[in-house]
Amino acid sequence: MASQLLNGAAVAEEIKRGVAARVKELEPRGIKPGLAAVIVGDDPASKVYVGSKVKTCQSLGLHSEKYELSAQTTTRELLALVEHLNQRDDIDGILVQLPLPKQIETRRILEAVDPAKDVDGFHAINVGRLVRGEESLVACTPAGIIELLDHYQIPIEGSHAVVVGRSDIVGKPMSMLLLHRNATVTICHSRTRNLPEVARQADILVAAIGRAAMITGDFVREGAVVIDVGMNKATTAGEINRIFPDSDLPKRMEDLGKRGYTLVGDVEPRTVAERASWLTPVPGGVGPLTIAMLMKNTLRAAEMRRG
Repeated sequence: MASQLLNGAAVAEEIKRGVAARVKELEPRGIKPGLAAVIVGDDPASKVYVGSKVKTCQSLGLHSEKYELSAQTTTRELLALVEHLNQRDDIDGILVQLPLPKQIETRRILEAVDPAKDVDGFHAINVGRLVRGEESLVACTPAGIIELLDHYQIPIEGSHAVVVGRSDIVGKPMSMLLLHRNATVTICHSRTRNLPEVARQADILVAAIGRAAMITGDFVREGAVVIDVGMNKATTAGEINRIFPDSDLPKRMEDLGKRGYTLVGDVEPRTVAERASWLTPVPGGVGPLTIAMLMKNTLRAAEMRRG
């Protein structure tokens, strides 16, 4: 059995169309949702992500601002900027791009963001609301995964979901969202004993452990739905031949020649595609949903702040 692909890029476009339509509806009331994106230092990947987020805002009719600070910025300086953005009524969402340079106290910065403007869903108040099942701004990647499952009408209620990874950004909020939808949830991590055996019990398997192609066919029950959150790089021809099915090799080798790498998730598609009923591709699966949900969160923040 070859798995069907869950097209996250198509679902993301649908979410963005919904956001754009709602932004238009708010115009006559003088409401234009605004997002401020803050980036500290010169990390190339972070610059690409932030640039993409700002561009998406503009294409959907949202107001956006980008703040690029030097790698030497102090915690105090960054706190002052966050406080300024908290006070501004035309800014509904504040995004501080992670990771921050070592000298900055990341936790202090994230907790300084007004919870009503915390479009990443990282503030302790929003995390607490999520745990209690109250309305809140929820981390974008897990929220996007729920939208993806709903779009493809994959039943969550009564399913056994196994989440591999316990990060604050994906693993923990993902587990909570699935639990609130009446799934039975098992959370695994690098110290879990007999991890393949536990993973094989899943109807829905979410791989968010940050290790390239770690989840092989041995981890997957026949017919399971597999969501791959990972974003890693395969940099050798040998690696690519081992990880990808033959049909995918020409494209992947072309990537390697052009860029020196090809993207691979936490799932090994060669063996998993033979067992899973549905599988998210990398790229084009979960990634596009994260940005779409950031736009949706910015819109929601604007609506919630204005009652």
